[in-house]
Amino acid sequence: MRGLIRAASLALIVGGATAGSASAQAVPKFGFINSAAILAEAPGRAEAENQFKTEVAAYQAQLQRMSDSLQTMAANFDKESPKLDSATRVTRAKTINDKEADYQNRAKALDQQMQNRQAELIRPLMENLQKVIEQVRAEDNYAMIFDVASQTSVIVAADKNLDITQKVLARIKAGGKPAATTPTPSPMTQKPAGVTTKH
Repeated sequence: MRGLIRAASLALIVGGATAGSASAQAVPKFGFINSAAILAEAPGRAEAENQFKTEVAAYQAQLQRMSDSLQTMAANFDKESPKLDSATRVTRAKTINDKEADYQNRAKALDQQMQNRQAELIRPLMENLQKVIEQVRAEDNYAMIFDVASQTSVIVAADKNLDITQKVLARIKAGGKPAATTPTPSPMTQKPAGVTTKH
């Protein structure tokens, strides 16, 4: 799945803390994740990888058949060429060149198709990861969360206490649901100390 993960490596700089949280904190709070490590263990990754491998194998088989046919044509031409008249030789050589051009064009088209399919298979994982990161950022009042796995990451050193990779991964494995918390009673429903209700 290395290809999928590399293709999916996020340039995540999830920012934009709300004005309320910004004013409540004198010092911005930062964190970072390793998206490659999260995607490697994310639910659905193995299924996406297997699906991609199956489809790639089908495309490779198609290209192999075209390549085999082309090589057979070229081998037959090389063997029969001395016996052919010049017009027939030119015609068959052109046919082989056309077939080779078709093969190259088909290979390029399939490669692009596979890249698109790869992105399509990984998209749900990426969208879920983005959603969970934003949940964690909002809940814990992070100003920004950086992705050290991003190719554009400029982080060269960081305090490991800022690493929230495992927290995000645990949330993703739990289905993206926030951790259960004990609800705090609303100030409107709380009774002042020492006050009881008359019956």
